[in-house]
Amino acid sequence: MTTILSRRSSALLLTGLSLGALVLGACGGSDKTSDSANGTSTPATTPRLEGTTLTLADTTITTTFEASGVAEPMQQAMVSTKLMGTVTAVRVHEGDAVRAGQVLVEVDARDLTAKAAQVSAGIADAEAMQKEASAHAARFTALYNDSAATRAQYDAAMTGLARADAGLRAARAGAGELDAVRSYATVRAPFSGIVTMRHADPGTFAAPGMPLVTVQDASSLRLSVSAPTEAVRGLTRGARLTATIDGQPVTATVEGVVPANAGNLFTVNAVVANRTGTLRAGSAATVALPTGTTSGLVVPVAALVRDGDLVGVIVRANGVDDRRWVRVGTITTTHAEITGGLKAGEVIVIPAANKASNKAGA
Repeated sequence: MTTILSRRSSALLLTGLSLGALVLGACGGSDKTSDSANGTSTPATTPRLEGTTLTLADTTITTTFEASGVAEPMQQAMVSTKLMGTVTAVRVHEGDAVRAGQVLVEVDARDLTAKAAQVSAGIADAEAMQKEASAHAARFTALYNDSAATRAQYDAAMTGLARADAGLRAARAGAGELDAVRSYATVRAPFSGIVTMRHADPGTFAAPGMPLVTVQDASSLRLSVSAPTEAVRGLTRGARLTATIDGQPVTATVEGVVPANAGNLFTVNAVVANRTGTLRAGSAATVALPTGTTSGLVVPVAALVRDGDLVGVIVRANGVDDRRWVRVGTITTTHAEITGGLKAGEVIVIPAANKASNKAGA
């Protein structure tokens, strides 16, 4: 089995492990317990444990720079209206899921109804004038062709028709503009997402640009972190990185690397899929940026035994088990880095009770 552990200065990311062969151990005998993390131990009366034995070996560790940031939604909008009027209805509440185009807020637009009647009357008048001008132009065209009308009369009739046509187009354009303005009375969701803030209630006086509802699409999250030059060297768009959001391990895909406002720093943008919505926008996030490799020891989390703040492992030597306190680096859900108290070639015991507990927790 091969596993890799990744590390950043004092923080590490466990991604794999190259350990020795696993051997099922039997039980019986006596135990010893250690009184320090330097490998010294004292006899104990604890019976020899049942469990799996594991021979430790040096493991390749990928060193990383862990950059901190915040998980932001890919899309967020504070919707408003271009009208000035009273809010008559708010159709949603915080936490509601909405679809694109769904009605969120309605604004009183009764004054536009009167304008609509005026525009309708203007269109009817323009149509009548255009009809009369068209008939007048047709008569003078026939008279001009029969030499019964002068060129000036013909040109005047054609000019009148052109003006009537322009008047009709202007009236109809006014109707289109009014329809657009009336559409602002109904505020709709610009995309599918979750309502995160309701800024207005019925009776609120709305003004152009005033936020009414905030909608957020958190189906994808963007992690933006700052890092020095050496941490972003070699990063390319599409690269997959290990990250955590609110302590939960995730995989992030690099969207881009751009210079930051501060000197010698770059901003790394990475995207995390969140289709199930289990991750919350606004949560603290870290991104592990690979910087190199080193070697060290890692053990399964199930091999750790605890006594208060002390952490140790069971070391088996010459058929005798010895509980030894160790120094532990980064711990993930499956493995832990050992920074002191153990060395390659030693055999540890993974207690059967710990393995069963881990499986139950999973």
